[in-house]
Amino acid sequence: MAIYSVRHCAVAVTAFGTLLTTLSGCGSDGSGPVDAEGAQGPRHPVVSAIPATDPTRIPGVGDRLHRWIPRDSSQVVAVYGKGEDSPDSTVVLYMKEGPEWRPVARWAGHNGRNGWTTDHHSGDERSPVGVFGLSDAGGVLDDPGSMLPYDQDEYAYAPTIDTEAYEHVFDYVIAIDYNRLPGTPPHDPTRPDGDDKGGGVWLHPDHGDGTAACVSVPKGAMKFLLRTLDPARHPVMVMGDKEALRA
Repeated sequence: MAIYSVRHCAVAVTAFGTLLTTLSGCGSDGSGPVDAEGAQGPRHPVVSAIPATDPTRIPGVGDRLHRWIPRDSSQVVAVYGKGEDSPDSTVVLYMKEGPEWRPVARWAGHNGRNGWTTDHHSGDERSPVGVFGLSDAGGVLDDPGSMLPYDQDEYAYAPTIDTEAYEHVFDYVIAIDYNRLPGTPPHDPTRPDGDDKGGGVWLHPDHGDGTAACVSVPKGAMKFLLRTLDPARHPVMVMGDKEALRA
């Protein structure tokens, strides 16, 4: 899947974050709502989310980013950053039913510890604003039932920070298609736009604070997303601080 970013948007007019900027970078069939970590519940539970005025649009996403959501995408993970310089965010999974987008689940999450940027560079500890494909997954642990291609490797995804809080941070990861080659394992080091633009931007289990550029959610949410995101539905992530998303 191609990368759709704010930077690439500008190119298209003339022509939406990780502990590592360069990689060292469930549903069930029961009934009842998704719990706080998304580990239980039906595949399509309806929960409250950011109010929508137009059900054919992702709430809180303005024209600039909306036009970069592929027409064939029917799954969107929206990351609503609290502020431009904040590491705190809310993550909502939306699915398209007919012409309308419906919220499926939501979780508290984190993004880059310095907030957000439309011009991400390696080491700035900000998450890139934009629309990005979600095409590959992996982690330290065995495949929990991922619909995305899953690469299990306890060495490639071993945490580089040796503290208890980070011990399980890469148990599961979903690559965010920023400056990477879709169709390769998340730990693939190829950076099409160069190393200075960073890379290894993943969705991964939360460790309680901001990341180096990734987006983090509870571990149960990761399992839910891995079992729900379907390549046939062309899932993407729309991410940024609320102001940038509304633009």
